[in-house]
Amino acid sequence: MRSINEDPLLQLPGSNGEHLAQEKFGTTRRALAFYDKQMLDHLNPLMREFVEQQELMFIATADAHGECDCSLRAGTAGFVKVLDDRRLAYPEYRGNGVMASVGNILENPHIGMIFIDFFRHTIGLHVNGKASIVENSELLTRSDIPMKMVEESQTIGGRSPERWIFIEVEEAYIHCSKHIPLLQKMDKKIHWGTDDVKHKGGNAFQVNRVQQ
Repeated sequence: MRSINEDPLLQLPGSNGEHLAQEKFGTTRRALAFYDKQMLDHLNPLMREFVEQQELMFIATADAHGECDCSLRAGTAGFVKVLDDRRLAYPEYRGNGVMASVGNILENPHIGMIFIDFFRHTIGLHVNGKASIVENSELLTRSDIPMKMVEESQTIGGRSPERWIFIEVEEAYIHCSKHIPLLQKMDKKIHWGTDDVKHKGGNAFQVNRVQQ
């Protein structure tokens, strides 16, 4: 069977390994249909609306050697800003100081994000692209940033962003609902900006055995 990567005129999304796996396991036809019918290189209006409604997402980054890290980002609905159909931005809040995701982005701009609606439609959206780090002070000098976002960046308090991650969208596609559970959202008191181990649940796995 001729490899789909042997035709220089056929430009497909995804990696060479992805395409080779499709050939090896006999899924090429299904994959081509998915690329054609479900994958975009931008965010259409429904995707943009979906992102603006979400309160959490998972991100994946890797360093220059390909060592991977997956993390969670969350906030109130709309914490991920849709700047246009090819650009997103999300805030980086105060965390444990490790800077694993930000550090990876400094070495390797590629980022994968998945937004999952657990509470209404049990559907997901993958967004892949290239990320860059923008400090709050830089927003004040840019004319392409909504004023509301600039105002949020200057807010004082535990929920104020320390900096922003900007994403240039390269791929956007659905994650089907079949195995996404429907969950019920409950009220939870959040102690913003705290270093208190109890409030953070920081020793849930009993790695730190020193009594706080």
